[in-house]
Amino acid sequence: MSTISFSTRFRVMTKLLEINNNQTFCFAEGFCRSRPNVASVANSPFLQSGGYCSKTCNNPLKLSCYATLSAVVKKQPSVFDGKEAASLVGDLRSNFNTGRTKSYEWRISQLQNIVRMIDEKEKYITEALYQDLSKPELEAFLAEISNTKSSCTLAIKDLKTWMAPETVKTSVTTFPSSAQIVSEPLGVVLVISAWNFPFLLSVEPVIGAIAAGNAVVLKPSEIAPATSSLLAKLFSEYLDETSIRVIEGRVPETTALLDQKWDKIFFTGGARVGRIVMTAAAKNLTPVVLELGGKCPALVDSDVNLQVVARRIIAGKWACNNGQACIGVDYVITTEDFASKLIDAVKTELESFFGKNPLESKDLSRIVNSFHFKRLEGMLKENGVANKIVHGGQTIEDKLKISPTILVDVSEESSMMREEIFGPLLPIVTVQKIEDGIQVIRSKPKPLAAYLFTDNKELQQQFVQDVAAGGIGVNDTILHVTVKDLPFGGVGESGIGAYHGKFSYDTFSHKKGVLYRSFVGDSDIRYPPYTTKKKTVLKALLSSNIFRAILAFFGFFQDS
Repeated sequence: MSTISFSTRFRVMTKLLEINNNQTFCFAEGFCRSRPNVASVANSPFLQSGGYCSKTCNNPLKLSCYATLSAVVKKQPSVFDGKEAASLVGDLRSNFNTGRTKSYEWRISQLQNIVRMIDEKEKYITEALYQDLSKPELEAFLAEISNTKSSCTLAIKDLKTWMAPETVKTSVTTFPSSAQIVSEPLGVVLVISAWNFPFLLSVEPVIGAIAAGNAVVLKPSEIAPATSSLLAKLFSEYLDETSIRVIEGRVPETTALLDQKWDKIFFTGGARVGRIVMTAAAKNLTPVVLELGGKCPALVDSDVNLQVVARRIIAGKWACNNGQACIGVDYVITTEDFASKLIDAVKTELESFFGKNPLESKDLSRIVNSFHFKRLEGMLKENGVANKIVHGGQTIEDKLKISPTILVDVSEESSMMREEIFGPLLPIVTVQKIEDGIQVIRSKPKPLAAYLFTDNKELQQQFVQDVAAGGIGVNDTILHVTVKDLPFGGVGESGIGAYHGKFSYDTFSHKKGVLYRSFVGDSDIRYPPYTTKKKTVLKALLSSNIFRAILAFFGFFQDS
C-alpha cells in the first residue's frame, strides 16, 4: 500500500502543483482553466488582500484562482495547518465531553442567538450576498434569510419534543419491560457549505447540528468571500466559540480540516469534491451527508395553464440565483407539438420579469465568477449548439452576465446535456408522447429534484412512482424544499442523507435504543440446561403463540 499521507494526496488532487504552465486546478469547481500572467497575479487585489477582494470586481483572481496562486507565487505558510486543526478539534471535543452542549438550555440559547443575529444583521447579510452574487435584495430575503430564520424558529419551537425519548413497544419475550429511542448528539461535526446560497447553506445545517447538541465547525465557501467573512464575524459575536467555530480559507484549510477525525461531515457542493470529502471521511469511518446536485428535469404536459407554468419554470430557473442552484430546472421535456407554445409563453414572461434587456435587470443575479462564466460560455460555443438557441444567448463578460437563454433539441452528446448546467441556459428536449419524457429522465443519473406539470392524475401517479429523485414537485418548482416536514436530500449521484426541519435534527443525532427491565419476573427458561420443555415454551413464545406457550409451561404440550 502507498505510504503517501491522505493530506499529501489530497493536496496533489486539488492543487496539482506540478501541472504545466497552461492549466491549473481549482478545488472549489474541480475544473481546469487557463493560467493568468504571473505579474498580474503578484499585483492583483486577490493577492494583496490575502486571497479575498473586499470590493465587487470582475477579476478572475478574486474568486477562483487559488490553485494558480499556489503554483506561481511563493506562498506564505498557512496559519491554519494540520496542527491547528487538530488542536481545534481537540478543544471542541474536550468541551463537548463536559456535556455542556447536550443541555436544553445551551441548545435553545444558541438557536435564539441565531434568530437575533439574523434580525439584527439582515442588512449586512443582504449586502454580502449582493457583493458575492449580485443577488437581488428580495431574492436574498426569500431564498436565504427568511428560510434560515424559519428553520431556526421551528427548531426553537419543537426542540423539547425532538429531544424527548420516544417510547416503543416491547415483545412478550422481554416481559415485563419498557423501551425507548433516545436521541444523543454525535459529537464534533464539520459543515462544509457551498457558494450559491452561501448564507442559507451554511447556517441551516449548523442549526440542525446545534439543535442536536453537537459541537460544530463551519467551513464556508471561499467562492463567496464576503459572506464567508461575515459569517466568521457574526458567529464569533453571537455564538459560543468554545463549541461553535467558523474556519475560513481555501484548499490548505479544507485539507487540514478533512484530515481530522469527525463524528459527521456535512458537505454541500459538487460531485467531484463530494468524492474527495467521502474519501477523507472513509479513513476514519466517518458518516457523511453529501448534498450534491444533478440535472433536474421539468416534464411539461399540454393540459396546463401556460402562463402559470411559464412563470413557475422561470421561478425555478432564472429567478433562482440565475440558474445557479442545485434544485433549479436544468432542462425541460415536452412534446414536439407543444414546444413552440411553451417557448412563446416563457419568452413573454421573461420579458415581463426582466425587461427587454435582461442583462441590465437588477432582478437577475450575475454568474459567480469568471471561471463559471467561461464554462457556461464554452457550452454555448460548442459545435452545433449556437444554432439551437431560440431565445437569449447574449453575454457581457466584464459584468459576468449571461441573459436567460433557451435552446431546443441540443445534442445529447453536448456538455450541456451531459453535465449539470448550473447557469441561465435552459435546453428543451422534445418527445413524441409525454410518457416518453419519463424514460428520458430515467436514462440519466438520479437528480436532486424532478418536476412535472400536468392535470392528468394518472400521469402524476406514474411520475411519482417511476422517477427516482431526491424530491419531486408537481405543478411547481423548488417550493418543496420550503416544506420543513419533507426531507431534503439526494439519491445516488445527487447525494447521500437528508435534512430540513426535524430531519436536520435527526441527521446530526444518533438514535440510541434503550431497554428497561426490573429484577422481577426472571425465569430460568432462557438459561441452560436447554430441556425439551424449555425449547417448546421458547419456540411458542417466539412465534407469539401465547396459549401454546402456557400449555407447554404446565406440561400439557411439548414438541416431539
